[in-house]
Amino acid sequence: MALKITEECINCDVCEPECPNQAISMGETIYVIDPNKCTECVGHFDEPQCVQVCPVECIPVDPDRTETREQLMSKYLNLQQLAKQVQQA
Repeated sequence: MALKITEECINCDVCEPECPNQAISMGETIYVIDPNKCTECVGHFDEPQCVQVCPVECIPVDPDRTETREQLMSKYLNLQQLAKQVQQA
């Protein structure tokens, strides 16, 4: 289940640096989460760090992107492998 940032976002800039997968970036008007990079911090932390720091609680689970913990772990492992390949290049 990837997370998403809702319209309630106040662009406070605290979530982006907390994301270990660099899945959060500035969109047209608010921050957005790339669902292909979001693992809900599985593999890094016990809880999503962006959710922990968000002062307006505008980062729910995206109901259109349901994934099991195993799928999130697989995505994490794939992202780690890609990062290693980029470092070696």
